[in-house]
Amino acid sequence: MSVYSKFADHILIDLLKKDDQLAYTEIFERYSRVLVNHAYKILNNRDEANDVVQEVFLSIWNRRMELIITGTLSSYLYKATKNRILNHIAHEKVVSRYVDSISNFIENDYVFADSKLRERELESIIAKEIALLPEKMREVFLLRKVEELSYDEIALQLNITDKTAKQQVYNSLKILRLKLKSTLHIFVW
Repeated sequence: MSVYSKFADHILIDLLKKDDQLAYTEIFERYSRVLVNHAYKILNNRDEANDVVQEVFLSIWNRRMELIITGTLSSYLYKATKNRILNHIAHEKVVSRYVDSISNFIENDYVFADSKLRERELESIIAKEIALLPEKMREVFLLRKVEELSYDEIALQLNITDKTAKQQVYNSLKILRLKLKSTLHIFVW
C-alpha cells in the first residue's frame, strides 16, 4: 500500500500539477473502476466504457499543469466521464448517419446511375437497329413512334394508305423485337 493512498484528493491534485506520476496513479486507482462501471451503465459496452474512462484520464494527464478543479475531484471526474460519454454517443450517431448515407447512396443513387447508364446503352442499341431497317419501313416507324403522327397523317405525308402505314410499323416492331430480344435480357435484372 502506497503512502499516496492516505492523501486527500486535493493533495493528490496539487502533486499531480507538480508532475507527480505516483499521484496520477493513485487518482487512477481510486476512481477508474467506479467510473468504468458508471460508463458501462450508460453505454452497455464494457470496451467502450473502458475507452471513455481511459480518455478522461489521458486528458487529465495531458492537462495536469493547467488543471483547474472546482468542487470535489470525484464530481469533476464524473462530469468529465459524462461529457466523454455524450461525445462518444454523438460521434456514434454521426458515424451511423454517415454509414446510413453511404448505404442509401449505394442502394439508390448508384443503382439509379447504373440504370441510367444501362438505359443510354439500350437507347443506343435500339437506335442502331432502327437505322438498319429498310428505308421506307424506318421512315414510317419514325413518323409513328418518334414524331407520334397518326396512321392517317403518315399516309397523307408519304402518299400511302393508312393500312400500309400500320403494316410497316407492325413489321418494323416485329424485326426490332427479334433483334433486341437477346440484348434485352442482359439489361433486366
